[in-house]
Amino acid sequence: MTTTWTTRYGGSPAMMDSMTQEDLREEYLIPAIFAPGEARLCYTHVDRMIVGGIVPAGGALQIGDGAEVGTDHLFQAREGGIANLGRGAGTITVDGTAHRLDPRDILYVGRGAREVMLESDSAGTPAEFYLNSVPAQVDHPTKVITRAESKAVTMGDPAKANLRTLRMYIHPEVSPSCLLLMGITDPAEGSVWNTMPPHTHERRMEAYVYFGMSEEDRVFHFMGRPDNTRHLTVASGDAVLSPAWSIHMGCGTGPYAFVWGMTGENQVYQEMSPVAVRDLV
Repeated sequence: MTTTWTTRYGGSPAMMDSMTQEDLREEYLIPAIFAPGEARLCYTHVDRMIVGGIVPAGGALQIGDGAEVGTDHLFQAREGGIANLGRGAGTITVDGTAHRLDPRDILYVGRGAREVMLESDSAGTPAEFYLNSVPAQVDHPTKVITRAESKAVTMGDPAKANLRTLRMYIHPEVSPSCLLLMGITDPAEGSVWNTMPPHTHERRMEAYVYFGMSEEDRVFHFMGRPDNTRHLTVASGDAVLSPAWSIHMGCGTGPYAFVWGMTGENQVYQEMSPVAVRDLV
């Protein structure tokens, strides 16, 4: 079982014009985060969020070491959310307490956790754990938020191919945290667009991971300032960083879902600056 770390530095909107497609992918895309028997973690300089995939197969994986963040333990000064996006169930044991996660459940890990062990029920259909972790200054208890306990909000218009259901998990209306927000969005059958209309929120960054896609399908994820947009071509299991200054919206060639995670100055989900599609350049 191996754990690997990478780093993303991001950049300013002034850099966009000089960045090639390869440059964009190197700074804002975290590809193929789910690999059997591996923990693939990425430390980002975009609000210091950690994004990662952990797939226990054939044994447990531990992610409690804080060496990469300069602390004794990974969650010593951090909180986190871990979503099970696999087809199989799994268990996350935090400081000796076991928390079972079925597919589409999310575990909130409170600040101060020391040992975090992740296991799959079956190596043949392993859990695929997706991690978002951010700095925290407040303690909240570690707890599971099941899919049934999440708050579902349906929005969009099927005539515009953007009907979707957003489920809030780590959110003040469902389960509190210090600054992390986390949930899962599913476009309806026949709808391909997400996060419409596009928007920015200057006081919060966001990370996406797209999943549930076939091998041949892709999502075209749009980013950049509204007057200077670019795109990333994203496969299932790829994560994308969205700085506070960037729009974020996507269009898929087939069915897909995504996890959104946010952090910043506040937890007001509605605090955003919508951008009319006609104003995009």
